[in-house]
Amino acid sequence: MPSAGLAPRRIVQLFALLSMFALFTAQIVSALVPSIPVFIAASAAGLALDVFLQYRDPGLLSLLGKVRFDATVRQLLRDMIILVGLLRIEGINPTREQAPLMVGLCVFYALHFACQATAVMVRRVRTLPVVTRNIDASELHLTAAPPRMLARRPGHRLLTFSVPTTVGLVVTAATKDAYWGAIGLGIALVLIGGGTVHLATWLLPRKRAKSEQKVMEWLDKWLADYRPTVAMYFSGGTTSAYQANMWLSTVSALDAKPLIVLRERFMVQKIEATDVPVICFPKVSTMFSLENSTLKTMLHPANAAKTSQVLRIPTIKHAFINHGESDKLSSCNPYAKAYDEVWVAGPAARERYAQAEVGVEDKDIVEVGRPQLAPIRPYSGAPTGAYTTVLYAPTWEGWDGNPGNTSVVLAGENIVRRLLADDGVRLLYKPHPMTGSVEPRAGAANERVKAMIREAGALRSGPRPDAGAAAELARRTAELDRLTSTDFRTSADEMERMLLQGAPRGDREAAITEATLAWEKAYWASFPEWEHQIITEARPGIFACFNQADLLISDVSSVVSDWLSSEKPYAVANTSGMSEAAFRTGFPTVSAGVVLAPGAEGVPALLESVRRPEKDQFTAARAALKEHLLGPADPPSMVRFNAAIDDLCAKADERRGRMESRLAAEIPSPRSAKEDAAEEAAQDPNEAEDSVNA
Repeated sequence: MPSAGLAPRRIVQLFALLSMFALFTAQIVSALVPSIPVFIAASAAGLALDVFLQYRDPGLLSLLGKVRFDATVRQLLRDMIILVGLLRIEGINPTREQAPLMVGLCVFYALHFACQATAVMVRRVRTLPVVTRNIDASELHLTAAPPRMLARRPGHRLLTFSVPTTVGLVVTAATKDAYWGAIGLGIALVLIGGGTVHLATWLLPRKRAKSEQKVMEWLDKWLADYRPTVAMYFSGGTTSAYQANMWLSTVSALDAKPLIVLRERFMVQKIEATDVPVICFPKVSTMFSLENSTLKTMLHPANAAKTSQVLRIPTIKHAFINHGESDKLSSCNPYAKAYDEVWVAGPAARERYAQAEVGVEDKDIVEVGRPQLAPIRPYSGAPTGAYTTVLYAPTWEGWDGNPGNTSVVLAGENIVRRLLADDGVRLLYKPHPMTGSVEPRAGAANERVKAMIREAGALRSGPRPDAGAAAELARRTAELDRLTSTDFRTSADEMERMLLQGAPRGDREAAITEATLAWEKAYWASFPEWEHQIITEARPGIFACFNQADLLISDVSSVVSDWLSSEKPYAVANTSGMSEAAFRTGFPTVSAGVVLAPGAEGVPALLESVRRPEKDQFTAARAALKEHLLGPADPPSMVRFNAAIDDLCAKADERRGRMESRLAAEIPSPRSAKEDAAEEAAQDPNEAEDSVNA
């Protein structure tokens, strides 16, 4: 089943590659025979197919690049075969007619490589030492990028500019008149030559990036004017941006002057829409400009290899806030002892660190709650509609290969099968975005689960929302996209994006919150209440799914901890191989929920307890566990979070004061020679007089 959807695409890709090789073979054979009609058709079709794939499926052609058969090699081979074919065709004088064509072709390739060298230089001179968002960088005189074909797409450039040459040469083969080849080659030379000259204008001072020194001077000035006090630091891979994005609403709501500090250039565009200033420091040397800023506290939602670099800045206090809490070992990583403080949601995490004995002292743990859980609506009783909405949100397989990390492999299909067997269930399936990234079996099981849900959905029918609901969703989607994304030209480079993402309006986040709520309402209204959903996109978010669901089935993960803020019923799949008693003991977040074995036999009873709350044995336990995991409701989490920042900033100030006092004591103030002589005279007048006379 999982490969069925991919097979047609793979067949098409394989057919395309075989066709390309077949055309090369036909071109070679017809050039040697020669067979002019076949030679012309194979030459033209080969280039046309290559150009088509270059624009429609560049990833497929990148595979050829790995075996050193990239666009340059393919086009060079294609042109050489054409020249060989012209040598074999009678009526074309190789000395008088073909030699100039060969010279012109060599000049074309020389210009191609010159253009590529220019593109490399342009990219280098337009690379900034830092990248920013939501910061007015007009003082840097940023400029628009050159056309992408010239600057970043050498394969597209070569194949596109080769079209006139190939057309001219195949017409020469058909007419035996070198004049057509010369015309085609002349057009190609004008295109590649003009493109190279045009691209070279970006090497002029007005289009280049300013020097690193000037850029850093500008950044230091901006930092001095903005005077940030707290920053969120993040480093990670392409799929890890969600770890930072979940904290954006909290960071933007801080009483302090916030800042977001990144380390990877690509991550600047992975961070979702926010009004908080963003600075990316790709190099350690530039990041140390923060040492002389007003920054006092840095928040870390994840551990990363580059985190150790920023921990070297002695003027900043560091707090680990994590990107979610669970009973898994990753929630009490020994790396946490590198931070000044570890901020957790509630007493459960404090106990978890104490039991783990990873070196984090209790005095360094601060309970701040989970501010971002505010949008989750509380439990309002049993389902009132015709359907019970169940959210199955398994986590991913993790890095350690533990079969108990995710239920998808061993229990996912059983859970889904039993849920789908109940006609009164509406299933929302939202797997972790990294499912299958480490363990192929998890990815395969995930695809099988999706297939089961699609098959079950096809068997259901009923009234659907009218066309107005879909139109409303489209309108809300367009509005939200407009607020949360920035339109870039396909040619835009880092400098141009930085130019376009200057200082924000200041009210965008409030508008985004309002638009998101409207979008979520339109999204759920666009589907009938009986229809199952497979949710793999960023929207709707997990909290929006929480608000729709009556029941959660998940694994030991932060999803369970967050869900508990609603106090709704939940179940956790046990695929660890442990007994239920040992499982509950080892993972306290399970204590207020139903434990499902890999066979998922308990699903019917679980659904019954959701529909008839009097059969729910865990109502009181969920309320107690909520406070144990997330802390008290009063004062609100955001108040506690701000207080923790104020306290840590005060500690940073105290440390700076001590360091400045110590430094002042170690370095005495300079004194004049007369003061030195007077002091010596006071100690021994005769000796001082001799010293002065000498």
